[in-house]
Amino acid sequence: MRHIAITVMLLAVLSISVSSLFSFDNGQQAQAAEVQVETIPEPIYEFGLCVDSFKVVTAKIKPNQFLADILLKHHIPYPIIDKLVRETKEIFDVRKIRSGNTYHVFCSNDSLEKANYFVYQPNLVDYIVFEIGDSTVSAYKGAKEVTIREKTAYGTINSSLYQTLADANVSPKLAVELSNIYAWTIDFYRIQKGDGFKVVYEERVVDGEAIGIGKIIAANFSHWGEDYYAYSFAQNGQEDYFDEEGNSLRKAFLKAPLKFSRISSRFTLKRYHPVQKRNKPHYGTDYAAPKGTPIMAVGDGVIIASSYSKYNGNFVKVKHNSTVTTQYLHMNKRNCKVGDRVRQGDIIGYVGSTGLATGPHVCFRFWKNGKQVDHLKEKFPPSLPIEKQFKADYRKQKIELKNKLDLVGKENKEVIS
Repeated sequence: MRHIAITVMLLAVLSISVSSLFSFDNGQQAQAAEVQVETIPEPIYEFGLCVDSFKVVTAKIKPNQFLADILLKHHIPYPIIDKLVRETKEIFDVRKIRSGNTYHVFCSNDSLEKANYFVYQPNLVDYIVFEIGDSTVSAYKGAKEVTIREKTAYGTINSSLYQTLADANVSPKLAVELSNIYAWTIDFYRIQKGDGFKVVYEERVVDGEAIGIGKIIAANFSHWGEDYYAYSFAQNGQEDYFDEEGNSLRKAFLKAPLKFSRISSRFTLKRYHPVQKRNKPHYGTDYAAPKGTPIMAVGDGVIIASSYSKYNGNFVKVKHNSTVTTQYLHMNKRNCKVGDRVRQGDIIGYVGSTGLATGPHVCFRFWKNGKQVDHLKEKFPPSLPIEKQFKADYRKQKIELKNKLDLVGKENKEVIS
């Protein structure tokens, strides 16, 4: 019995020892597991260069500042600067460096801080990298990745579309894009207070910062109580905008020869002439705009007159087809010659006040079958509609886009008013 008791005691002691041993071992493992493994951070690259390896100086080009002014401060001598200018001219002419644009100098990470690379950004996307060695120089162009995010906006017009967007700190380029889409449908000089719009559009983004407006995906412009839908759709590799029925919004002629202006005088058979001081017919529509504003051809055609006369000043006349001819008077400068073929939207001249004019404007005249008519009352045929083989795809896409437009204004998106 005594032997049994001793054996039991020994087994108990052994059990405690083993338990303690495992407990100690687990504690060691747990402690080891708690040890943090030091991670090496990923190197940061910008413009194809490892930022961590340099001291980077970032600034903007100052007025009347040249490349030499910058590089001399970073220990690059005149002979190397001259070589850099000459040998990289085909990549980028440094004389085109403009004040206000951003540059970066990648300096050696030592006490000398000598420039190894000079990076110039003419805009937020493109950049030019100049490599500066002790005896060799080189340059290459690059571009930052541009991502696209979908945005929506809506609003009610109080004064003008352009001003409505500007007041809301939304890029006025959206107004330009809308005016391009609806140029054949809506006269933007006649939009009234209470007109409204909804738009789904793309915003271009670089490094998380919005840099501008991309294409408009879909829009609805409410004008004089009528809704005008526009849906982006591509057929046969050509993207265009179409209405609810699949008709192109692109008509044979633009509604006006200027993008933004105001009508200062309309087509009328009886108008008091401000210079001649008498009543006489006015067979055109006057669009007042600042001197130098581009004047566009309202449709494809051939220049049949580009000249100057006492009353018309500098003027251009375009023959579009056997039926329609247009004329543009009082130009400051003509941008075409007789025989030139022009496309819709081409710049054929610039607003001025030459001839019999009291201020800068373009007098736009429209001939139909040899007779001058009021173009604002003309209805022009649409361009080619959605082709038969694409109709099913268009209907599907139109429904999706219309649903998106219907949601605009019901979400916390950009509110413009």
